[in-house]
Amino acid sequence: MANWELKHCCKHDQKVFLATIGIFTVVILALWRTILLLPFKLITVFLHELSHAIACKLTCGQVEGIKVHANEGGVTQTRGGIYWVILPAGYLGSSFWGLVFILASTNLVTARIAAGCFAVSLLIVLFVAKNWTLRGLCIGLIIFLAVIWVLQEKTTIHILRYVIMFMGVMNSLFSVYDIYDDLISRRVNSSDAEKFAEVCPCPCNGVGWGIIWGFISFIFSVEPCTLGWSSYLEVRRVLNSLSRSNRQLCCLFPSAMVTSS
Repeated sequence: MANWELKHCCKHDQKVFLATIGIFTVVILALWRTILLLPFKLITVFLHELSHAIACKLTCGQVEGIKVHANEGGVTQTRGGIYWVILPAGYLGSSFWGLVFILASTNLVTARIAAGCFAVSLLIVLFVAKNWTLRGLCIGLIIFLAVIWVLQEKTTIHILRYVIMFMGVMNSLFSVYDIYDDLISRRVNSSDAEKFAEVCPCPCNGVGWGIIWGFISFIFSVEPCTLGWSSYLEVRRVLNSLSRSNRQLCCLFPSAMVTSS
């Protein structure tokens, strides 16, 4: 049975895990307004829109196209599906993928699976992308992941796990910021939360729904740190056990991703 108590915390791997997340967080916040983070912000926007697409497909809708813009905006064109499921999937989905990436980074096999599934999703979206910003992002990320993969397998530069973790931390931070920026800082009337409030006006307005989603996103953001502090070794042991028994752990990235094409 898993042991989630804190009394066995603070082993070397746990310290490295938490320290790396902390360093990545500081670096991301320090470079937040620079162009260096733009590609990673666009990755988060891409995962936001991809989450809309997955929710649409899971509720029997049709995805007509996805766009990601250089100004960090994006849109997913859908037809059918359950609207009140599709709308919150963007904000919550990007923070969920942040959680998945961070947990996947605790094990080399799961990091490889995460990178592979992410590359497949990029390849699929490449064919439904409606603008060249998204197409260029997909092509660039596929090449980037391929280079990191080759370095991991053929050289002594083993950074795949850290790249996956960085993407996870970036997604977790940006998803919370995105909710704040759309609903509190600038109050974008066309935001997902404002649209959701039109469909489900009770019990609150768009800002209220945004706060609820932001709280859930915040939980997704801090959960990897909680797991790292209390049970990193347990999580890693479980992932190692699963990876030995089944090298095809695509359950980490739901198979619905494939159907989004």
